[in-house]
Amino acid sequence: MTEPKEKILLVDDEESIRSILSMGLGARGYVCDEAEDGDQALKKLEKGPSDLVIMDINMPGRMGSEVLPEITRNFPDTAVIMASGVSDPKVIAKCIQDGAQDYLSKPFRFEQVLASVNGTLDKRRVALDISHYFSELSREINENKNDPRRFFFGSIQALINTLEAKDSYTAGHSEAVAEITLKLGEQMKLKSDEMDDLHWAALLHDVGKIAVDPNILNKPSELTPSEYRHIMAHAVIGPNLVKPFVNDRVVDIISHHHDHYDGGGLDQTIKGNDIPIGARIIALADAYHAMTSDRPYRKALTVSEAVDEIRWYSGTQFDPIIANMMVNFIQRHTLQSQKNS
Repeated sequence: MTEPKEKILLVDDEESIRSILSMGLGARGYVCDEAEDGDQALKKLEKGPSDLVIMDINMPGRMGSEVLPEITRNFPDTAVIMASGVSDPKVIAKCIQDGAQDYLSKPFRFEQVLASVNGTLDKRRVALDISHYFSELSREINENKNDPRRFFFGSIQALINTLEAKDSYTAGHSEAVAEITLKLGEQMKLKSDEMDDLHWAALLHDVGKIAVDPNILNKPSELTPSEYRHIMAHAVIGPNLVKPFVNDRVVDIISHHHDHYDGGGLDQTIKGNDIPIGARIIALADAYHAMTSDRPYRKALTVSEAVDEIRWYSGTQFDPIIANMMVNFIQRHTLQSQKNS
């Protein structure tokens, strides 16, 4: 006997849209319910939470964008896909920041909706598994009175190894990024507690990729814009996964580690020195290790080529001061390696 698929709540003031989606998704095995506005949706969720909500932004009464934060706050295990005829990047970014896992622009084709639903629910299953993992981890840490911090660190390492096993081209990436990050943090004379936060953030910066399709991670050609957006969602998913177990500073660093210094990053809301310093440091360490590693669609850059890239993007993608420190660090490290060889 096959298990029933997840429950989906369709929230839209247009009955025809609800009906079409309900029939289409129902035919694929999903259990669908309907609500005509945000208040009705909240009442239905209180009676019995859904696995996924597909909600229009513009509805009579309370806007879907107004109800979204309430759903993500009160029903954290419920995934949300927002839908709207508005394709303004700022609106999309705000929805993602408020907890939506995806955004559909109207008018949409059913194939688009189905792909979004399948992908979002896949990510939700992984997120719930990770949440369970961390809950079990917290219980075991409380029982491990001798050295809970060492036990936690070891468990995090096991999680990172599981994550990187999905992407054969990034094995050891988080450890390498953490090593470079801490060297830069030392040069910047960060305080002890800041260095601790930096270390955790560097190790966990890519944890959200555990919810990313491994076929896209290992794609042997360049990514399409939609595939790139799918991968970049890890910077939203990751912080939500680790938030119950690390402090707010670590969460903020992970959230912003792909922000560009000039504000030109995907769905970016802050720029310059408003970006946490830890995120600006990890951005450089992450980019350098990625550039000097083989990828499915290109060979690794040489150290010299990577340095040229860092200099080229200094002041735009990268903090110019940290970029200069990174270049000096690479050159010293390369010179030392040559002396030792």
